[in-house]
Parts: sequence; structure tokens; C-alpha cells
Amino acid sequence: MENEPLIDNALKSALSRLYEAGDRHYHGLAHIEAMLALAGDYRALLHDADAVEAAIWFHDAIYDSRAKDNEARSAALAAKELAGRTDTKRIGRITAMIVATATHELPRLADESALRDAALFLDMDLSILGAEPGAFDAYERAVRREYGWVEEPMWRAGRGAVLKTFLAREHIFHTEEFQQRFEAQARHNMARSLEALGLASSPT
Repeated sequence: MENEPLIDNALKSALSRLYEAGDRHYHGLAHIEAMLALAGDYRALLHDADAVEAAIWFHDAIYDSRAKDNEARSAALAAKELAGRTDTKRIGRITAMIVATATHELPRLADESALRDAALFLDMDLSILGAEPGAFDAYERAVRREYGWVEEPMWRAGRGAVLKTFLAREHIFHTEEFQQRFEAQARHNMARSLEALGLASSPT
């Protein structure tokens, strides 16, 4: 079983069906494809590119905007589906990356190479924050549709809190590569978003 790819075509097809659900307006297949493209861009920097690709495919496999345990459930699905395809230590690194998307803080990994991979993976997931303004605005509208059940005052408060938390960090992105490529635009985009929500942005 060790020679099997981590994510074969059958598994890609099964996961793609999850991402094509009608309630996925941002967290769908296009998001996965965008992350896979970034993984290709930075493949030379990745210690275990296949593990990062697996984390990308699984990280939003379970997505319910009303739930609080999507990341844990997605990680559990990854562990179940990848069992027998690779060793348990590697699966543990993959699930740690997936769970870390709940906070976008680095997971506790003793291995420096695995930690570097996790940092790049998390930065890929947040790269939309540093997209050009039109793409960022489309992302914001898509996420709002996913939370269509939330009343506007609650949405503004909740979304504003998320944006302010990111802006308060010394760096939004963990790696120097993504900081150079996306950080300035991400801060500009999020400050603009806070203004649109009627909330004052923190100094950046």
C-alpha cells in the first residue's frame, strides 16, 4: 500500500463531490484548485509536497457554516481515508495541518521541516486575503453567502472581529515568501473590508 499515491483519482473524485455542494460559495473546488496551484508554485520549498497536497484536499472537506468542529471532522476524515496509504506519523502531520486552519496559528510539530510545510500550507489557505481587490471582494461576498443565515448586525460584528484579529498580528502570513507577496495587499484589503462593514480598522 505504501506505493499508492496519497490522493488518487478516485479519492479526488469523492472529495470533489463534497466541494461541489450547493452551499459552497467560497469553500469549494475553486479554492482547492487555487491552493494546489500555489503548492505547485512553491513545491521546491516543500519538504513533503504530497502531504501538503493531501492536507489541501481534505482541509475543508467537511464544511458547515453553523458548525464549530469542521476542521476536526475534516482531519478525522483524512485520517480515515489515508489509513493504509502511508504511515501514522505522516498522517499525524497532515491532520495537524488541517486542524491548524481553525486558528491559522502554527501547529505544534517538533520536526522543523514539517513545521515549515505547515507554515506554507496555512499561508496558501489565506492567500485570498492578499488577492487583487476585485478577487478579494468576490471572496467576501461568497463567504457572506455561506453565512446567509446570520443576521446582518451579527455578521458585521463577527466578521469584523475576525478581520481585526488578523490585522492585529505582527504578520498575517507565517513565511517570508508569502509576506513579501501578499502581506501589504492583505492589510489594505481587510482595512477596506472593515470600512465597508462600518467598523474602524486598527492601525496597520
